[in-house]
Amino acid sequence: MKKLVVFFIIVNWFFAGCRQHHEPVVVTKRIQYDVPIKNPDPEYDWWIQNLTGPRREQIVDLILDGAKSGKYKAYDYFFEPLSAKQVAGILSDTVVRKLRKETPPYELYDTTIITTIHPKDILRLRFLEEWRTDPSSLKFEKIIMGVAPIARRIDQFGNERWQPLFWIIPNAEDAASMRKRTE
Repeated sequence: MKKLVVFFIIVNWFFAGCRQHHEPVVVTKRIQYDVPIKNPDPEYDWWIQNLTGPRREQIVDLILDGAKSGKYKAYDYFFEPLSAKQVAGILSDTVVRKLRKETPPYELYDTTIITTIHPKDILRLRFLEEWRTDPSSLKFEKIIMGVAPIARRIDQFGNERWQPLFWIIPNAEDAASMRKRTE
């Protein structure tokens, strides 16, 4: 029995050595896309475009708390560094809107609306990745270079939009490289 095991090990080693090993090919050095983490459609299976409540809350809290405390280095849209104070400012939005009075003479007036972004408002994450593939097997490897929490925002005209709040880029060299590419 021992000889049979040794035989299979040698045969497996031989065939493994005969296979060609290919270096991964870079498909793209930079791709960016949004991933919903809370499914807006209750008809979908629970796992489609969704993280379960506790998991979603955990990852969002990790990102927001880490950026607000300065534990994770945050960057703006152009990959310029943000301070913890600047991140806190991003999470509190102030909008001045013109409204019309409902009684005559129906004058316009300015009003200030202060909106605070809470973890429950983060329903998407934006990923910045590098993709590689092994040509012999077509296996893909994704290297996550950054992640941005995305919140639903209402602009001064009442239009809804999804806005990345800031980037967390763990590798400072990646952030510097991103800045160069946007210049």
